[in-house]
Amino acid sequence: MGKLYSRYGSKSLKAVEHFVLIIIAIATIIAIGQEIVHVVKMGEVTLADLLLLFIYLEVLAMVANYAESGKLPVRMPLYIAIVALARYLILDMKAMDDWRILAISVSTLILAGTVIVIRWGQLKLPYPRNEEER
Repeated sequence: MGKLYSRYGSKSLKAVEHFVLIIIAIATIIAIGQEIVHVVKMGEVTLADLLLLFIYLEVLAMVANYAESGKLPVRMPLYIAIVALARYLILDMKAMDDWRILAISVSTLILAGTVIVIRWGQLKLPYPRNEEER
């Protein structure tokens, strides 16, 4: 009974996982379409528009990577966070006080440093390979 539950439970969770990935991909594609419609209506492309489209592209790449490998690299959400902070800074810089600008800048540097540390760790301290992966 335990193995049967484990097998069907695992398959059910995988099905839910794939369903949610499809929902995220569809929602991201809709958001991309809405942003393109917005750009066309405005008649100009701003840096904020490009950064938002880049964030959407990174989300799609993250979904595709997760769907293909079953693994989610920690760096991808960090890249998205860095671009989101840059976009926020670009859009609202004139309305921000100095401390908020400093906090966002330091946060961005911390995230960038985290990406560097993770990447260094992957290169210098790789996980041991499983026999199944070979």
